[in-house]
Amino acid sequence: MNQSVIKKLTLASQNSLINHLLFWVLTYFVLVNIFANNSQIFPVDRIYTFIFMVTLAIPVYINLSGWIPRLLRPKKYFYYLIALLVTLAIGVAFNSILFSYLIDYLLPGYYFISYYTLWDLTKFFAAFLVASSLLKLSKEWFQLVESKQKLAEIEKEKVDIELKALRAQVNPHFLFNTLNVLYTLALKKSDETPEVIIKLSDLLRYVIYNSNKEKVLLSTELEQIKNYISLQSHRMEESAKVTFKSQIEKDIHIPPMLLMPLVENSFKHGIKGDLAHTFIHIEVQVDNNDLSFEIENNLAEESEKQEGEHGVGLVNIRNRLALLYPEQHLFEISQNESIFKVSLKIKHEN
Repeated sequence: MNQSVIKKLTLASQNSLINHLLFWVLTYFVLVNIFANNSQIFPVDRIYTFIFMVTLAIPVYINLSGWIPRLLRPKKYFYYLIALLVTLAIGVAFNSILFSYLIDYLLPGYYFISYYTLWDLTKFFAAFLVASSLLKLSKEWFQLVESKQKLAEIEKEKVDIELKALRAQVNPHFLFNTLNVLYTLALKKSDETPEVIIKLSDLLRYVIYNSNKEKVLLSTELEQIKNYISLQSHRMEESAKVTFKSQIEKDIHIPPMLLMPLVENSFKHGIKGDLAHTFIHIEVQVDNNDLSFEIENNLAEESEKQEGEHGVGLVNIRNRLALLYPEQHLFEISQNESIFKVSLKIKHEN
């Protein structure tokens, strides 16, 4: 056990002891005023109150330390009730016998007597047993709530850290691939290079300023996807075909850079500059706040087992979805000899 744990346990034990002392000190001042025969409190009243409190404390701590953890917490309610009643009866009997017969032998000369009937004592002891039980259970309930809140905060921090790590993987990967397009055009000394630089700057701005946000509008992400497609068109053969269809009833919010890596993945493994009749089909739909995104591409000959060999980005997306939309998404990958397809469905709360 490390030092920090020992320190916390020691502090908790000290706080518990202080709470118990405060409870009995308060009880003492209340009872001594009840037991005093007049407005003036004599030493005999203080001694009587202290001894009375000892007889109260015995059944109280038998209940707190014995019956609650062994019977009440395991939900053995019937046995707990029986044990509590027996403890109550023994406590009342002990108090009555002590002040009726034994006290004169312990403290001769004070002439203590039992002021209260058995029924009065029963009410006294029952009230303290119930009050102490409620205080203990209330304290444990508040501790449980606090523990759950701390656990929730720890889980949230863990999720945030994992998401930041995943974003850090997405951004450099995305940037390197888009810069390759600019590099190709620069080598060709193409007149379109300035226009491509502007589109690339828009993409970079989106990645840098939006990737750390929790959510962006779907339309914003789709606009950058179109920019990316436009950039990639400069390295595609004329026979390559890219289609983009969208049917959006309502512009919803999604995590930034959630769909872009899927598009990038298709271009990386489907569209190859020296292949004829390559294609990418993208379809986006929002219906009743639910998002559906499908993308499919041809498989280049060297891209067999795309998910296994080049699946870092796809695994990244799986992990992000698991963190962001637990039990609220469906992420499917299908593949045959010539086509690779990814389907994503996200159920948003209204």
